This record gives sequence, structure tokens and C-alpha cells, in this order.
Amino acid sequence: MIGLLRGRVLVKQPPSLLLEVNGVGYEVEAPMSTFYDLPDGDQEVVLYIHMMVRDDAHSLFGFIRESDRALFRSLLKVNSVGGKMALAILSGMSSDEFSLFIQSGDVKALCRLPGVGKKTAERLIIEMRDRLDRIEAASPLLAASGSASQAGSADADAVSALVALGYKAPEASRMVSAVFEAGMDTETLIRIALQNKAKG
Repeated sequence: MIGLLRGRVLVKQPPSLLLEVNGVGYEVEAPMSTFYDLPDGDQEVVLYIHMMVRDDAHSLFGFIRESDRALFRSLLKVNSVGGKMALAILSGMSSDEFSLFIQSGDVKALCRLPGVGKKTAERLIIEMRDRLDRIEAASPLLAASGSASQAGSADADAVSALVALGYKAPEASRMVSAVFEAGMDTETLIRIALQNKAKG
């Protein structure tokens, strides 16, 4: 099983990236919290990896922080939460915010995440409380910070990323349009759109 990869990011197209390791390109899915913290340019990056093996696919999920991978793995143990929803949760709010909403039992805040309805939110609160205590004891959860993106159509790329994270296309378009300003890069735009949605 692959647990860690060290290499250069060749392509960033949230929520996917292409990581080149010794001449081999690995396609890795990652939450926006990881994209925000990726280094600029040609610098080497280390990603903690969770490898998911299914009959139809082998998927790699990458995280800048081991604590985020631990949270991701805990989320996968919750009934009805798969890799896509776990990524959406880690992208839609910081680990600190998620922990706060779980501990306070804030169903409404969790329901703002794509694909999370009332029943799923309640299940998350019940099943994640004890697990979060164990994760935080091992490694404090950190909020995400910003980073630069690749050139391109930032607003279109941001909408595509939000759709890939589980939002419906019209909703993703509204989220981006509400916060778009000239000169914004893709990852900044996604971060602000998600923050604006969380406040919503």
C-alpha cells in the first residue's frame, strides 16, 4: 500500500493533481485544504496518501497534513460516507470548523456541505465525536491557508472543481459568481466561494 509520495506537482485541476515521482506520474485526488498549501513552481512536495482499492478502480487521495488524512480515514468509517463526500467535507470547511460543528452538534452547519442531508449530518455527529478526540490528541487539526494556482480561466476551473466536489453545476456557478473578482486565481476563488457558502 502507498502511504506517502514525494515529488513535483505537474498538473493542478482541483480536486485532482498529477504528481511526478521519479519519472512516474500519480493521479491523486485531494481536498482544497491541500491545494491551498501546495508550494509554488517546481518545488518538491510530500503528500500523505490514502489508497482506496475497489473492484473497478485504485484511487489515491493525498493530504499535506497527516492529521487531515487521519480525519479522512475516520470519515470513511461513517456509514454512507465515501471518498467523494469525505473530500467535500475537508474542502468545504477547515478541520477546526468541522471539529467545532461536530462537538457542538450543529446539524445546520454540516448540512451546508454538498451531499450532506440532515440524517447524514446527525450520523456524522454521533459517530465522529469520539474519533475526533482521538485524532486531536495525536495531532492538532489545522485550518487551511492560501496558495497560488495555475494560469487559466479561474472562474471556469473553480466551477468545475466545485462540481467535482459534489455541488450541482448551477449552484457552483452561483457560488463562484457571487465572489469572483478580476485577478483571482482558481484556488483563492474556490476557497472564498466555499467560505461564503459555509457562512450562508
